[in-house]
Amino acid sequence: MNKKMEYVDKVANDIQFSGTFHVKNSEGITTKNYGYSNYAERIKNQTNTRYGIASGCKIFTSIAVCQLIEAGKLSFDTTLNQCLDYDFPYFDKDITVHDLLTHTSGIPDYFDEDEMDDYEELWASIPMYHMRSLKDFLPLFKGMKMKGKVGNAFSYNNAGYILLGLIVEKVSGYVFGDYIEKYIFQKAGMEDSGYFEMDDLPGRTALGYIEKPDGAWKTNIYSLPVKSASDGGAYVTARDMALFWDALTQARLLSRNMTDLLLKPIVHMDEDIYYGYAGYMQVIENKTIKHILMGYDPGVNFRFVYYPDTSLMIVVCSNKSEGAYEILKKIEDVLE
Repeated sequence: MNKKMEYVDKVANDIQFSGTFHVKNSEGITTKNYGYSNYAERIKNQTNTRYGIASGCKIFTSIAVCQLIEAGKLSFDTTLNQCLDYDFPYFDKDITVHDLLTHTSGIPDYFDEDEMDDYEELWASIPMYHMRSLKDFLPLFKGMKMKGKVGNAFSYNNAGYILLGLIVEKVSGYVFGDYIEKYIFQKAGMEDSGYFEMDDLPGRTALGYIEKPDGAWKTNIYSLPVKSASDGGAYVTARDMALFWDALTQARLLSRNMTDLLLKPIVHMDEDIYYGYAGYMQVIENKTIKHILMGYDPGVNFRFVYYPDTSLMIVVCSNKSEGAYEILKKIEDVLE
């Protein structure tokens, strides 16, 4: 497999990729690192470098909700009003946990991609350094009117996952990040992963880089909320994401029945792409071909795929805004 990865090296060099990929298949495990976690200090990315993965960690929120459902503290049919005491004057009273998990709730998003082209724009007028807890996000959307009808079309929604995180906090009694670290990261052996604050990052954490119009680079410290949230932003190593998926598929985080439900396609999106509680998946003739996780923030790019038939797993983490997809596709190409 290492010989095949020389073709990936060429792509990585051509696009100036910065990050780590981790590949696991029947031939073994290959991990490679490129670029720097800190460009000013010329600190190279390593196998144990921690990267932000943006929305790639929505699956952690989904699993936390499913764990609480298995514990009898929630159900997929529990409504938002039954879970939270906050006032949502314009939200439909019939919104359920299932609707929030599948992006079919119809609620407004605090980052509306129809209104803004880039997540970075949101924090131009809002003090990102105040965003340290999930409730800090509520003023951004709780007083807005519904965007669509409950249960209708899929509409990707970060606000829905903020609400799910608040539900986890209310039902479990834990701060959201603490719950994930105890009941998911520790169970999966993800020793290097966590929900960190950008002004208090631990060692071996990559800074995110954004290209400026003149071709120079700046860090993303003023482009994201200061604290990771339930809709995205956790920091992981590429290896930890592989450990996580192994723990999930081996039913060490949920029961086998709940794991199967989590991995099941639910909402048909386009052609052969579906969405379920565990994110995106490609489905052909009622068979799941691959599971797909992805995340993008300014200075963050993450891609993950898993093929159930062959157990091929590819994790790509980058501390630049682009590049992970190109590396993923080349790896898929050379391993076909």
